[in-house]
Amino acid sequence: MKIETKNIGSYDSKFVVCYSGGHSSAICAINAVLRHGKENVILLNHDISSKVEDVDIKRFKEKVADYLGVDITYANHKDFESMTPIEVCKSIGGFKFGSSPILCTYNLKTKPFYEWIKANDPEHLHTYLYGFDNTPDERVRMNRRIAAMGEIGCKTDYPLITWGKLKVTDTMKQLGIEKPQRYSHYKHANCDGCLKAGWQHWYVTFCNRPDLWEAGKAAEEELKHSIHKDYYLEEKEELFINMRDQGIPDSEHIPSGKFWATVRRLPENSLGLMSTWMDIDDMENEDVLVCGNGCTG
Repeated sequence: MKIETKNIGSYDSKFVVCYSGGHSSAICAINAVLRHGKENVILLNHDISSKVEDVDIKRFKEKVADYLGVDITYANHKDFESMTPIEVCKSIGGFKFGSSPILCTYNLKTKPFYEWIKANDPEHLHTYLYGFDNTPDERVRMNRRIAAMGEIGCKTDYPLITWGKLKVTDTMKQLGIEKPQRYSHYKHANCDGCLKAGWQHWYVTFCNRPDLWEAGKAAEEELKHSIHKDYYLEEKEELFINMRDQGIPDSEHIPSGKFWATVRRLPENSLGLMSTWMDIDDMENEDVLVCGNGCTG
């Protein structure tokens, strides 16, 4: 399929796609260009350290941008390549403070985003497009984003939710652009070792990115605080070793309830010395809360 748009002309107000590098974000960008013309679309991305952002995510977002003929505009932390989420939190002295947002997200994405708006859209003429999927959790997330952006006077839109039937819904089938390989294990394009994610994500991280697991443990020890609500990574390492050795799949595509039900069918001695069945309940409950907050969509 060839992307073709009418000669719409250039507007003073643009449509800024919050371009994460994930598949849904790409679908948002493609349909924005089809509707508004490439001259009226900005692909705004926050580049993240290659230590935690999969190289195939970078390949995918660049392929889609090249296909559309739209350069990626970056709003980055000044030291984004060296400042992984864990390094950001270590430099500040915590993962989060009270009810504040997780500090890595604020410093690597939110703060550069608002700085870009202040410098490039001071009169708030642009409309900001988000690739949220049309699911109950993502619609809740949409309402939060409408409120947050409305507070600073910015308009938003959500093509996958509000535009009805879209012309392009699959980059591989319709455009020949392969989705990121990351989706074989993960259901999102967030960082490996995401500090907002729950225990199922961190089990996948343990199995696939032992370097980030060790970095997380070291950061918890240094900061004297855990990434998760109830337990430190060190406390769950023996459990995760046993889960891996007994064939628990390292995948986020298994629904949380089914994933933890599979864990509960393991022999009791698989829990290790530092875990109980009550701990499994706590870990599942945290995953449900994380998913309900739209952190890993």
